[in-house]
Amino acid sequence: MSASFTLPHIPIEQFTLENGLRVVLSEDHSVPVVSVCVYYDVGSRNEREGRTGFAHLFEHMMFQGSENVPKAAHFQYIFNSGGTMNGTTSSERTNYYETLPADQLPLALWLESDRMRSLKVTQENLDNQRNAVQEEKRLNYDNRPYSNAFLRLNELIYQNPANAHSTIGSMQDLDDATIEDIREFFRIYYAPNNAVLVIVGDFDPAEAGALVEKYFATIPRQPAPPGVDVSEPSEVAAPFETYPDPFAQLPALMLGWKAPARRTPDAYALTLASELLLEGESSRLYQKLVKGDESVIAVQGSIGERRGPSSLYVFAIPKPGRSTDEIRRAINEEIARLAAEGPSEEEMEKLRNSLLNDSVRGRQTTMYRAQRLAEYTLYDGDPHFVNTEVERYLAVTPDEIKDAVARYMRTDNHAVIEIIPAPEGTRQAEPAADAAAPQQEEEQPGAPPPQLPPRPSTPEPAPPTETPETPIARVTSEK
Repeated sequence: MSASFTLPHIPIEQFTLENGLRVVLSEDHSVPVVSVCVYYDVGSRNEREGRTGFAHLFEHMMFQGSENVPKAAHFQYIFNSGGTMNGTTSSERTNYYETLPADQLPLALWLESDRMRSLKVTQENLDNQRNAVQEEKRLNYDNRPYSNAFLRLNELIYQNPANAHSTIGSMQDLDDATIEDIREFFRIYYAPNNAVLVIVGDFDPAEAGALVEKYFATIPRQPAPPGVDVSEPSEVAAPFETYPDPFAQLPALMLGWKAPARRTPDAYALTLASELLLEGESSRLYQKLVKGDESVIAVQGSIGERRGPSSLYVFAIPKPGRSTDEIRRAINEEIARLAAEGPSEEEMEKLRNSLLNDSVRGRQTTMYRAQRLAEYTLYDGDPHFVNTEVERYLAVTPDEIKDAVARYMRTDNHAVIEIIPAPEGTRQAEPAADAAAPQQEEEQPGAPPPQLPPRPSTPEPAPPTETPETPIARVTSEK
């Protein structure tokens, strides 16, 4: 079935404004909605030692008002117009996105352009959002079982601080940050030449292009951000650590491997290997440890895709009476079997069907398409990969999967954390196996106020704060 199946083609038009903003349009009139994404090329990888957590801090700061938008009004205007929205941070980028009724496209573009142009980076906003991030750290990491151990696992896998430190960053670094530090970070990274804007849905391309130029074209470009060195030695930083966790009721085990960068041949093969080992109840480790041996309460894991060295992790909570050493041996045995024998034909067919099913289901939403287009544009410089990427996965052979497992996972070069429950008096009341998943992205910073004001009449864009050296215009165009 998969060999003869063709996915629907996603139409793409792209152009670049003179100020460097890359714009991708994908017209689709099947549903009267539009999705708008703005992806900034800044994540934890761009932060220097002693100044971590800034990208995630700005995920919060970007909702604190700009020249024409009051504090928290971005939420209000979007929700009051019948839309949804969010913002997230990862190691690779910070993104902001909304889906709205089609006639509200001018509102979305005005809101995004106003904060790109004139965000209120004030001492008051820095102080209250720094406190919000620190409270988020306490809530989502410091007071949840296993969560801080996931942050520590990255530090055992990676030697380069650009890769090793967490997206949420150091609370001490945030305390030490000055308003001058924050303003400089915004100037460098939240500029049009460091961003991608994508619009997908029910719009007229000529009208959308005119709106983009109206609201974004006069935002001054900035010098290119400094380059990022994410190179890594092949060895992990540390092979083993015991981690005491005051909120864990049960011991747990984490294993982490270095993985190749995204969109490389080995990355495709290893991603499919992680699907075979870890994805769903039919996966090898679930069948072996949960269904077969009945030795664990939960087993999960995934591959963390990055532009530089990536990672793959496995997490398991043994049942009472079963040791972490026993579970570790069982996991390594299953990895060894996959490295020696490779996947069966039935498993390959499952992978192909899953790839096509996920691609078809994902493409049904304008937001999925908008985010994929933004990623391929930002990371690879070519949004057209959205139409061909699944073919790269479908072309992976059983031997390539077997070889990738043998090269990257069937090795002593990996990190292991054994999580040990802290003394009884400091444990929480109930176990929480579902709290184990690491937070790859940070969710939107808070909820809208209860009182929603009327939707604004979208004003004319503010004049530029400085005059660009060259006229603003589209410089490239492609369909």
